[in-house]
Amino acid sequence: MIKIKEVLLNKIVQNEDRDKGFIKNGVKHGWIVIPKNKKRDFVKPCAIGKGMKTKVNANLGLSPGYSSISMELKKMDVAVSAGADTLMDLSTGPLLNKVRKRILSSCPVPLGTVPVYELACQKKKKFISMEEDDFVDIVQKQAEEGVDFFTIHSGLTLDAAYIASKNPRILNIVSRGGALLASWMLTNRRENPFFSQFDRILDIVKKHDIVLSLGDSLRPGAISDATDRLQLQELLVLGDLQERALKKGVQVMIEGPGHVPLDQIEANVKLQKSICHDAPFYVLGPLVTDSAPGYDHIVGAIGGAIAAWHGADYLCYVTPAEHLRLPELDDVRQGVIASKIAAHSADIVKKIPSAINRDNLISKARAKRDWKEQFRLALDPDLPTKIRNQSNPKMSDVCTMCSEFCSIKIAEESFNHMNRKS
Repeated sequence: MIKIKEVLLNKIVQNEDRDKGFIKNGVKHGWIVIPKNKKRDFVKPCAIGKGMKTKVNANLGLSPGYSSISMELKKMDVAVSAGADTLMDLSTGPLLNKVRKRILSSCPVPLGTVPVYELACQKKKKFISMEEDDFVDIVQKQAEEGVDFFTIHSGLTLDAAYIASKNPRILNIVSRGGALLASWMLTNRRENPFFSQFDRILDIVKKHDIVLSLGDSLRPGAISDATDRLQLQELLVLGDLQERALKKGVQVMIEGPGHVPLDQIEANVKLQKSICHDAPFYVLGPLVTDSAPGYDHIVGAIGGAIAAWHGADYLCYVTPAEHLRLPELDDVRQGVIASKIAAHSADIVKKIPSAINRDNLISKARAKRDWKEQFRLALDPDLPTKIRNQSNPKMSDVCTMCSEFCSIKIAEESFNHMNRKS
């Protein structure tokens, strides 16, 4: 049985449109997860899953070619300010441990990591020379540091790695963790340690109340590769692992694609929900075209809105820098806001009361030409405020698009005049 502390539950209820009983029942059945390491305390906990608001994750982290801890901390602040519900530190490189500890000490939202990245960055031992215990030990180490959720690529089996090595995909393995593990397995001709040692990993995460995010190592990295044999084979394994984890009292969510055309998104969500017993679904995008580098935050928002509409629970942001470089501050901000728009749009269709109410209130403010209230209710208050302030300051009531021919004002004055006469 998964137990949730009352104090934590009270904070969750304040931010959701559901009561304690609904959330407890969802956690019990594996439909909802609450990422929070028992060693950590932070300001903004969240619940992810069935009946909850659609959540947004922002990735940050160092790379070997770009190492600035102060910049990653600024990205953290920008992401949280823009509305990210969680963060993932995907750091690689020599300062990996330092940046994670700094983020953990000040991050106001749940923090996730991919433990295999740290294993790959160790200088004392080559990655392909690692033993099974090394994979378990790195999970133990980060659990003790206070990480709230882990991406663990347990669904990539040795059999699937062999099939992938001969598979005619346009882009074979685009998951960094998946590629590392495939190289280890194929070189050593041994099973994935995150699969073979799964029960030991469950014991660690249960002890620390950590949420497992089962990674999609074989997610499609090109539109033409979507919903193929490799992706579905891994999903079937993840469904079995999710069931094993839940029986041990471990919270689990499932990661999903990836690059998926519009007409396959609904089917992907329904397949995941069916195979993985309604576990929360965490999607990257999905990206609905491969042809818009520099605009992938928009591409991802389109796919994210459709995925969340059909039942996905958690959107990993995509920035304009996706596929191009490490994101900068403005990339992070744009990525979060694009995903928040997608999440909110889906929440309206999901009949989340607070989402519907927000749209109604901003529409009423628009009817009154109450600009301050519109900006207060906006998903991004800063940009509309900036645009408005660049307009003609004399037009306090209307905007420069219609000016004196504002349809809302004309109709209002006409109706008021008519009503006074009657």
